[in-house]
Amino acid sequence: MKKLCTLAAVAAVSMGQLGAAQAADVTAAIGQSGDSTMVYRLGAQWDWDSSWMQSDVGRLTGYWDLGYTYWDGDETSSNHSLSLAPVFVYEFAGQSVRPYIEAGIGVAAFSSTELEGNDLGTSFQFEDLIGVGLRFSGQEIGVRATHYSNAGLKTPNDGAEAYTLRYRMSF
Repeated sequence: MKKLCTLAAVAAVSMGQLGAAQAADVTAAIGQSGDSTMVYRLGAQWDWDSSWMQSDVGRLTGYWDLGYTYWDGDETSSNHSLSLAPVFVYEFAGQSVRPYIEAGIGVAAFSSTELEGNDLGTSFQFEDLIGVGLRFSGQEIGVRATHYSNAGLKTPNDGAEAYTLRYRMSF
């Protein structure tokens, strides 16, 4: 838990500097893990002020994603995690509704190395994510698949997945 608090403090300080420049968006997500444990996530995002490959089809952009996830289950499946990832987004052109696809690779810290009877090996994990959704009127709704693994830094490396429905609101 001490590692988790340290990561949260570092992330908050880092994001605080970025957050001063622009407002954060807020997300909430609910879903299940690969082993059917309920997953609840709250997050904050800071859009990049950059856009690449802009055309009539769409544009590539991205954001920083900071999240807290609660893995709800019995003694061996309950856990808490904090994560931070840069996420690249390809947003398709549209008038009022804009479809998007997203992908990112970041880091996460779990409060325990046990999750759903699996041994993660370390509290430190890499977070790989991919998602799709729709943006409209300062809001977003989408689905996301996220995989956690220590990338073989330590054995065992059972890893974990989460599949969520997420909602994002811009302020």
